[in-house]
Amino acid sequence: MLFSSHRRQFRDLSEREVLALAISSEEDDARIYRSYAERLRPDYPDTAALFDGMAAEEDEHRRRLIDLHSSRFGDVIPLIRREHVAGYYARRPVWLIENLGIDRIRAEAEGMERDAEAFYLKAAQASTDAATRKLLGDLAAAEAGHQSVAGDLEARHLPGDSKEAEARTSHRQFVLTWVQPGLAGLMDGSVSTLAPIFATAFATQDTWTTFQVGLAASIGAGISMGFTEAASDDGELSGRGSPVKRGLSSGVMTTVGGLGHALPYLITDFWTATVIAIIVVFVELWAIAWIQNRFMETPFFRAALQVVLGGALVLAAGVLIGSG
Repeated sequence: MLFSSHRRQFRDLSEREVLALAISSEEDDARIYRSYAERLRPDYPDTAALFDGMAAEEDEHRRRLIDLHSSRFGDVIPLIRREHVAGYYARRPVWLIENLGIDRIRAEAEGMERDAEAFYLKAAQASTDAATRKLLGDLAAAEAGHQSVAGDLEARHLPGDSKEAEARTSHRQFVLTWVQPGLAGLMDGSVSTLAPIFATAFATQDTWTTFQVGLAASIGAGISMGFTEAASDDGELSGRGSPVKRGLSSGVMTTVGGLGHALPYLITDFWTATVIAIIVVFVELWAIAWIQNRFMETPFFRAALQVVLGGALVLAAGVLIGSG
C-alpha cells in the first residue's frame, strides 16, 4: 500500500482529459477570484474590480477551452478535477485565506497564476494538435500577465512592504520543497512513535529495550515517509521541487521526531529517562506549532491546541496501555 494511489498521473491523461482538467480548473479559479472580490469590495473597491476582471478572463479562458473541446471531441466533457491528478496544483479553501488580509490574498492570487501558467506550458508541450498547442500557449501567456497584475496589488495597498518578487518566489519554493514535507515528517515522527515508545517503557520499565523500540520505530517511519513523499509527486507539474529533496526532508524529520523522545532512554534510570522524554515530547509539539505558525500561517494557538492536545492524548494512550 506504500506506493498506491487512486490519482492519475498527468503523463497518462489523454488530450481530451487535459482539456477537461483545464476547463474545471478555470471554473474553480473564477469562483475563487469572485470570492476574493466580494471579500475586498467594502474596503478595497479598486482591487475588487481587478479580481472581478481576472474572474471574467478565467470565464473567457473556459469558454475558449470548451469550444476547442467541442470541435475536437464533442460536447460531452469528462469529469476530471485537480484532486483526481497526482501532483496537480491544489487551491486552498477560500475561508482559510480571505480573513488574513489583502497581503495574503495578493500572494495567493499570484501563486495561483504561477501554477496555472506552469500547467499550460506543460500541457502545451505534451499536445500534438496544432490548434490545441496554440491555445494552451496563449493561455499560459495570459496567466503570466495575470501574475504582474496580482503583484501590483502589493504596491497599491502595501506601500511600506519592500519584499521583492524574487524573494517571494524563493521563499515559496523553500516552503514547498523543504518545510511542508519536513513538517509532515516531524509531525508523523513525533506523534506516531509516542504510543509504542511509552507503552514499551511502562510495560517493561527497561530503558534499553525502550530505546531499541524507539530507534526501530523512528528509522522505520522515516524510511516509509521518505519513500512515500518522493513517490507521491515528481514535482514537475505541482512545482513542489525535487522529489529526492522532499523525500529526504520528510524522512529525516520523521526520524528526528521519533528519536527526540527515544534518546533519553539511553539513561539507565527509568524515571529520569521518562521525565526527560516527556519534556522532550512537549518541546517537539510546541516546535511543530511554531513551524506551522511561522511558515504555514496557521494561527499559533489553533496550531498549538491541535498538535499539543493530540500529542498529549497519544502519549496518555501509550502510558495507559503500557501500565495495564
